[in-house]
Amino acid sequence: MEFKYNTKQRTRSIQGLRSFKDTLPTNIKKVIKRKGLIYSKILDNWRYIVGNELFKICYPKSFKNSNRLGSSCLNIMVKRGHEVDMEYSKKNIINKINTFFGYNVVEKLKLVTFEGEQEKFKENLKKDLKKNHYYKKISDIKNDKIKKSLIELSKVFKKK
Repeated sequence: MEFKYNTKQRTRSIQGLRSFKDTLPTNIKKVIKRKGLIYSKILDNWRYIVGNELFKICYPKSFKNSNRLGSSCLNIMVKRGHEVDMEYSKKNIINKINTFFGYNVVEKLKLVTFEGEQEKFKENLKKDLKKNHYYKKISDIKNDKIKKSLIELSKVFKKK
């Protein structure tokens, strides 16, 4: 490995394979550390935090970090009919998340209900591309190779 001294991001870097976090600009690293790290750790350890019974009926949707005006909030998707179970275990979940991180990360939980199977997402995939508004955008592309590849991609999605 040789050292390079003329790079834009760092004063020194190792030539060759680098980890993904070293290739990111420093501004993006700060954003990932503030918001993405907390949410990804909650997703990874959701079964441990909630337990097996509640793990089957809920999952975290998004995390809103605290700012001057509001507090940090974790949005949780819950199957219809199990809202009461989640409502009773809110304080327990908040305490487990905060003890997992070691400081007060989440101040409140917001519950969002959904039906058993997520039918909305399945309907969007079944739509024909010609009926979709993306077909107009594809037809405006001047490059024939890109246009053909996008149409073939749409046929693959149509089959699924």
